[in-house]
Amino acid sequence: MISLSFFNNKGGVGKTTLACNVAAFMAERSEPRLRVLIVDADPQCNATQLILGEEKVTKLYAAEATQSTLAGVLMPISHGEAVIDKNITPLSAADNRFGVDLLPGHPHMSLVEDRLATEWGKVMGGDVGGIRKTNWCRQLLEGVKESYDLVIFDLGPSLGALNRTVLIGVDAFVTPMGCDIFSIMGIKNISEWLTAWTGEYKLGLRHCENRERGVLAHYGMTADPDDKYRFVGYTVQQYITKSIRGERRATRAYEEIKSEIPAAVDAHLSRFLRPGTDPAKLKLGDIPHLFSLVPLAQSANAPIHDLTSKDSLVGSQFQQQQVYIGMVQPVVDQLRSNIGLGGSDV
Repeated sequence: MISLSFFNNKGGVGKTTLACNVAAFMAERSEPRLRVLIVDADPQCNATQLILGEEKVTKLYAAEATQSTLAGVLMPISHGEAVIDKNITPLSAADNRFGVDLLPGHPHMSLVEDRLATEWGKVMGGDVGGIRKTNWCRQLLEGVKESYDLVIFDLGPSLGALNRTVLIGVDAFVTPMGCDIFSIMGIKNISEWLTAWTGEYKLGLRHCENRERGVLAHYGMTADPDDKYRFVGYTVQQYITKSIRGERRATRAYEEIKSEIPAAVDAHLSRFLRPGTDPAKLKLGDIPHLFSLVPLAQSANAPIHDLTSKDSLVGSQFQQQQVYIGMVQPVVDQLRSNIGLGGSDV
């Protein structure tokens, strides 16, 4: 099983849309098909709303019960315990059109984040309890590893304690980007943030081991976390194109920004590459403006590739859908190759 997060410090780059559609494509269209779980770790719960739809989401939250959500899994952590609720029961893929299981998000995760922020100070001091709470994501992944090939975490646009704990637990992260100067600034922010806390984290682990040799291994943790929080690719999306000799190209302003992105990625994120990753293959692909397809898919609570005339897909939208499918296939193939889950080495 591979675990992956979709993460960017900048909001509004279509991160949740991409994460959910890539997950659905891997589960339904990409060969071999994968058993996929989406974990909504964004307190705004956008992935939950996209996959379930308004009616199901209303019922889920109107009950004021967190048990079936990520907040329920982490409730013991929020109460000061060092272990999660291991009764992890994701919502079934059979009940949504994305073909993926879902561990829904919950707005209560904002309160859980407060607890995780407090525990970080203990981590830096080498406290094993703080380290165990900070490693809740590892506990969750351990509990579902026999059931899935791929677990995707959708993260909010934050450089906070919650996202830090997810990145500590997952194998790798993907950064969807907009074609704008703020996305380039976001790459630099991510790099500086990761560099700062990874140093603190490793120092805390060493302090812990020096106090009690073998205690981390006793709880299934490693004193050397260098195989985690690895960068495995990015996409560039939401730019406007024009037709030049029959080829769709970004307009000049966007083209200039687009040309700066590879160098920015190399300068700021290359130190976090997964061993064996070819830097030339970090760009997973471009995602052009899909116009009305995205809101249509949101209204239908369906992946873009699954939209039909029953979802009000009409006219030129059918052609746009085929453009999307032709775009997402190489993105998925390259991503699968970069994370070691097969796919074409494109």
